Amino acid sequence: MQQQKEVDIYQMQAWARLENVTIVLKGPKYPGNIGSVARCAKNMGIEKIVVVGGSEYDREEINRMSTHLAADVVENIEYHEDLREALAPFRYIVGTTARRGNTNLKRSITDPREMAQAIAPIVKKNEVGLLFGPEDRGLTNSELKYCDILVSIPTSERMRSINLSHSVMIIAYEVFTASFGSNSSFTPKLATSAEKEGMYDHMQEILMKMNYIYPESPHYAMTSIRNLFSRLNLTARDVKIIRGVCRQINLYGRGKTKNLTLPM
Repeated sequence: MQQQKEVDIYQMQAWARLENVTIVLKGPKYPGNIGSVARCAKNMGIEKIVVVGGSEYDREEINRMSTHLAADVVENIEYHEDLREALAPFRYIVGTTARRGNTNLKRSITDPREMAQAIAPIVKKNEVGLLFGPEDRGLTNSELKYCDILVSIPTSERMRSINLSHSVMIIAYEVFTASFGSNSSFTPKLATSAEKEGMYDHMQEILMKMNYIYPESPHYAMTSIRNLFSRLNLTARDVKIIRGVCRQINLYGRGKTKNLTLPM
């Protein structure tokens, strides 16, 4: 009886982790694919979807492909126009790409199983977004920059193209199984995407004033800086400290200084 109770508690905790996971679709081309994604997501215990790029999709076609079993998921889809705004609440973002070793982001790319195991402790206390790009071209470098980790689905060289809903199912399955099979260590609550993007904007401004990066092409240097911080799993307190340092540097450059109070 005690053993069964422990199993039940563990399963409840695993389901709770999946409540922290959201599928984010950037610019899907076909409404039917949104419906298919909703069905796949619910199969794997993920019931939140965000669609970026407008809301002018044929609702009837979405419902047809999702079937009535995922009607509640479709009903609660959030629609946004801007990707940065849509990602703002998430504390960890997984970006999907088919361009293994060719993203120009100087980032290592994991496979779905490695990714799921890496985020298993993170989803316990953090909202995680699984970001997918349009069916025909995937995510661009400017979109992948928001991501904390990149993942690519291995395929046969003879047939590399994967339908959007199939990609979602593969990634969601690995997250599902990792959530139910993980006893991994605790990860603290991380900074939101909005907090980190504010920090990057602040750093870019200061580094341009210091002539550390060229105003004509700041994104090249910022890519390396983003890669560095993406490996650190920054908390909100970390972000506040970094922005406080940036403010002090700015004041020093203007011949003004004041005591810096670090966040507790």
